[in-house]
Amino acid sequence: ESTAKVYKQRLIDISWFMRSLNEPIARQANREDNCTGHFWEGRFTSQALLDEGALLSCMAYVDLNPVRAAIAATPEQSDFTSIQLRIKAAIKGEQPKKLLPFVGNDHHKKTKGIRFSLQDYLTLVDETGRVLREDKRGVINAEVTDILSRLHLSDESWLKLTNDFEAIFTGAVGTVEHLCEFSAHVGLQRTHGIANAKACLNSA
Repeated sequence: ESTAKVYKQRLIDISWFMRSLNEPIARQANREDNCTGHFWEGRFTSQALLDEGALLSCMAYVDLNPVRAAIAATPEQSDFTSIQLRIKAAIKGEQPKKLLPFVGNDHHKKTKGIRFSLQDYLTLVDETGRVLREDKRGVINAEVTDILSRLHLSDESWLKLTNDFEAIFTGAVGTVEHLCEFSAHVGLQRTHGIANAKACLNSA
């Protein structure tokens, strides 16, 4: 009976589940890398995306990684990215089953989806990629400016986010209001990242 009670407590404890899940993965990875120490803390970070601006900037940051690294010339040539998968599916008039769809202006009719159009996102990533290239420093075109204006992001803030996303934020990502709500929700006494949120995600 006492053993059953322990099992029951563990089954409803997400922290226990994650610890049991992470430990064998970490040990195997440490053996493969021939190193010791904390696997997740040393190699990965976890960031909570609290609003549309944070979500979109993180998506673009990841989708543009191959372009910034000079591995790919364009987003559609960037292997193993979600934007390449979306482009291939869009050409066929399909939606990737593994990815959340862009619902655009129809978001009020749907309960699940990213509240922007796929066309706007593709334009946004493509134009951002052109600005990020050293030989293409220039003005972001009007289409991208319109999208950023809807997110209350300035051109400078957007470029900073898509260049240094992981360096700017180490925990949750969002506007000051969303960060404060998140801190209260998870029981944090202090809200981290307010200065960067004001600089990058609260720009008018």
